[in-house]
Amino acid sequence: MGVATGSVPVVNVPQPEGRSERAAPERDLAVRTAHLTKRFRSGQVAVDGIDLEVPRGAVFGFLGPNGSGKTTTIRMLLGLVRPTEGRAWLLDGPMPDAGPTVLPRVGVLVEGPAFQPYLSGRRNLARLDANDATADPRTSGRRIDEALERVGMAAAAAKPFRQYSLGMKQRLGLAAALLRPRELLVLDEPTNGLDPQGTREVRVLIRELADAGTTVLVSSHLLSEIEQVCSHLGIMSRGRLLVQGERHVVMGVATPHVHVTTTTDHAPRAAEVLRRLGVGGVTREGALVHGVLDGVGPAAVSSGLVGAGVDLLGLEVRRQSLEELFVRLTGEGFDVAR
Repeated sequence: MGVATGSVPVVNVPQPEGRSERAAPERDLAVRTAHLTKRFRSGQVAVDGIDLEVPRGAVFGFLGPNGSGKTTTIRMLLGLVRPTEGRAWLLDGPMPDAGPTVLPRVGVLVEGPAFQPYLSGRRNLARLDANDATADPRTSGRRIDEALERVGMAAAAAKPFRQYSLGMKQRLGLAAALLRPRELLVLDEPTNGLDPQGTREVRVLIRELADAGTTVLVSSHLLSEIEQVCSHLGIMSRGRLLVQGERHVVMGVATPHVHVTTTTDHAPRAAEVLRRLGVGGVTREGALVHGVLDGVGPAAVSSGLVGAGVDLLGLEVRRQSLEELFVRLTGEGFDVAR
């Protein structure tokens, strides 16, 4: 589903001079890519030269419409798909070469969990843990119990996996990612199939993990959840990384709007004052006057209106929501609620 959109400025993350794809990874980044590209044999460019940067300790919301290249990027980060060009580093390790040493420090939930249908949830986790050569078998039982408890699956741990609902399967996948302390979590649609309560629990869990020092890269269709939990954002469309950075910086990309409340007879004068001050796109709706603060400060608007004798009953400055930013950048709609 697409909508017509206008142009919008893109936040460009400055790159140090002389950086190339052969450069050593930065110490303060949990994830970094340099001109990461994936081109399929059909000629389709799924990922087009992106330079992704995920700071250590961040909760990084990785957003994009279906087919934007998010999942292909994640699979290249994890060494599941080889890039056509460019490089990727996880926790300072070049991927996929550093996979054997890096991946045990990374918890992953990508494209839905895969478990044995006739084994219980607990036995599935035990099987995964036993196959991890870096896990301590002496602590396996305790760690499995803690992971199940953390995702609210302790009561259903004895049930066969084939009897689980989609939400329960997703919770078990999260438990698998949490079997050991992780420096980095990569979660692709972690709230898929969860009810609102489960979604809130995952949001709280992500915050707890981040507070404990874990870096979280999370891809989700729920923009409202991403907006609440993430410290950083990255938005992709058609294989390109359009914007990335701290959430408050990314959300400040668009110019704020001013909404003035006055009396109906003073509204024309208020509109005239706003235009004279340089406020763009001024419109009137009865006693309400709207405009775009393109370089004009709210204080200047307020003093200008009062100085012109306008009865100023209210003045509100609004910035766009994450949903609005997403649509303007990508030209596509997105799920904002379940």
